[in-house]
Order: sequence, then C-alpha cells, then structure tokens
Amino acid sequence: MNALDVAISALKAIVILVAVIQVVPVMIYVERKVAALIQDRPGPNRVGPLGLLQPVADAVKFLFKEDPIPLNTNRLLYTLAPFLSLLPACLVIAALPIADKAVLFGKEITIQIADLDVSLIYVLAIGSLGVYGILFGGWASNNKFSLIGALRSASQMVSYELPLGLATVGAVMVYGTYSLREMVVLQDGTLGGFLPNWGIFYQPLGFLIFLISSFAETNRLPFDLPETEAELVAGFHTEYGSMKFATFFMAEYMNLSTMAGMMTVLFFGGWHLPWITDQQVLDWVGSQNLLCLIQVVTYISKVAVFLFLYVLIRWTLPRFRFDQLLHLAWTNLIPLGLINVAVSAVLMYLMRGPA
Repeated sequence: MNALDVAISALKAIVILVAVIQVVPVMIYVERKVAALIQDRPGPNRVGPLGLLQPVADAVKFLFKEDPIPLNTNRLLYTLAPFLSLLPACLVIAALPIADKAVLFGKEITIQIADLDVSLIYVLAIGSLGVYGILFGGWASNNKFSLIGALRSASQMVSYELPLGLATVGAVMVYGTYSLREMVVLQDGTLGGFLPNWGIFYQPLGFLIFLISSFAETNRLPFDLPETEAELVAGFHTEYGSMKFATFFMAEYMNLSTMAGMMTVLFFGGWHLPWITDQQVLDWVGSQNLLCLIQVVTYISKVAVFLFLYVLIRWTLPRFRFDQLLHLAWTNLIPLGLINVAVSAVLMYLMRGPA
C-alpha cells in the first residue's frame, strides 16, 4: 500500500466518521420535535430559526457544566466507561458499505472504510462490546441504582444478541457470504420482475426479529430498562453529568445509526434504488461519481426512515416490565429465530436441490 492509498483510506475514515457523528445533533432535534408533535407541544422553537440551534446550545451547556466525581468510586473505570460505550459504535461504522465506488485521483475508491470478507461477524463482535461501558459505569459509580441498571443491561444484551445473531444467519444463508458489501451487490435488480430484490422479501421473519432485537440492543423504549427513570432514577448513568453523560448520549444515537445501517444493508438493498439497477442509473447519469452520490443519498434516506421509526416507537409504546422483556426474548424471539433458520435451510435445499 503506497502513500496515496494510505491518504485515501484516512480521508475516507475521517469523512465518514464526521458525517455519522452529525446524526447526533440531528436526532436530538428530531426526537424533541416528534415528541412535541405527539404530545401537542411546540418543541424547540427559541434557539435559532425553528429551534434548529437547540442542539448547539445543548453541546455548549454540556461543555461548560461542572463535572464532579462522586466519592468512593473507581475513578479510572468511572471515567473510561462513557468512552468504552462510544468506541464500539464508532468502530462498527468502518464495516458499513455506504455506496459502491467513486473515482478520485484516477483511482476507484469504495465508499466503505474497511471492506472485510467477514464484515458481518466483525459488526456483531464489536457491537457486543458496548455493554462493557455500561457495566463499568454502573459498577464504578458506587450507586445501587446504577448497579441495577448495569446488571439489567448485561442480561438484556445477552438475551437479545442471540435472536439478533439468528436473524443474520438467515441472511448469510440466502447470500452465501459474510461480506456486507457483497450482500448489497447481490440485492441489485428485481425479484420476479415486480419486487425489489431486497433481503426483506427473502427473510421477512428475520427482518422482524432483527428490528425488535435492535430496540433492546440500543436500550430504546419500549426496552430501556437499564435507565428507566420510574425505578432507577436514571439507571447506569445516574451519577454522570457534563460531557461524560453527553458521551453516553452520543453512543446511543451512534448505535441507532449503525443498527439502522445494518437493517438497510441486510434487508433493504443498501445503496440500491428499488426496481432500478445500478447500470441503468449509470447509463442515465453518465458518471460514476454522480451514481455514487445518488447511492449515498439513497442509503442515507433508508437509514433516516429507520431512525424516524425508532423515535416514533419511543413516544408511542409504553415500557415493558423487565420480566416481559426477557420472556419475549427467550420464549418468543429465539425460538422464532431457530424456526426461521430451519425453514430457510429447507426452502433453499428444495429450490436448489442436493449438491
């Protein structure tokens, strides 16, 4: 790898990471506006036109707030915990394919930080590490409510990583690869001439399991038991304030964007437009870079739909009890995931025949 390749890789990483971080202020504004609309309130409307600068005001507030550390805490783990939650969310972004390729300096550049042959396994492995930040933060805070929230998070993550993984097994069986980029490439065109050739039409049950599990994996309502204010004050981040709390907040929204990106890649064609192949679009626009721009906009639009769904569900459904949360995973989603894998295997055998 020469110096130009290194420079291009570094540029890709910086641009994509900075772009994804912008999800945080946008989602803060959207979440407040949607909540206000559902509850018949105006929402942010004071800071800047239409309240658009409210996220900036929040960031300034967090930066200048006092940041006390409670007595009798494990200072090292207490300080590291927020960043241990944010780091896995940032690392997962590296494996998400945002678009096919662009041409820069006479070189074809894939719009993906790291094109790994086992990118799906990488995403599942790195994504599961986020629970350590919550565990360390809850335990190191020396607060019983924080500790209970951390323990809840651990059992919740363990429970819902199983159906999440089973949902992706069906996708691996259909596509025959662990590469997220190859999965998206295989979803080009149409299915039967009238449906988009997207994973959801091959794995509808797998998508439903993945969607439900993603709410639990990101600690979003109706599965936000690790931080339920009615029982645990603020759960695992009760003792956090200032930028440490903001970092936990950033990690949550970054996890939302990566989960939305995974659903887009696995089940909704990634960067592909419905009913139109990439080659048709390229013939129309006549430029690989213009095609790449259209693919990026398509990918972002699909991710935005899922992010809006997360917000809508939060302000629509009531919170589950903790026993209901675990019951749903172990007696419903995991058996359904196993059934989905078995049925997928039988159908693929019948359609392709024995080797």
